[in-house]
Amino acid sequence: MSSEQELLTKWRSLPQEKQEEVLDFVEFLGLKNSANKIPLGEHLQQIRNRIVASGKNLLDEDGIEKELVSARGGLGGIFRFEKT
Repeated sequence: MSSEQELLTKWRSLPQEKQEEVLDFVEFLGLKNSANKIPLGEHLQQIRNRIVASGKNLLDEDGIEKELVSARGGLGGIFRFEKT
């Protein structure tokens, strides 16, 4: 089995969410090594568009705070977003 076939077989065995993560990572690697790098803002917009197209909800301020607290092992309240 070639590396390409092995990768595809393993990718197909992953849940949809993990498949999307793999695609994002592959895209990241391609951009990292690309001579024609797109601006960060454009790349972030592309990621946002894929999330919206997938039907997933975007995080609001509370959702972002919860993600940060989770990533910090429960340490929250260090940074607060102020509405402008």
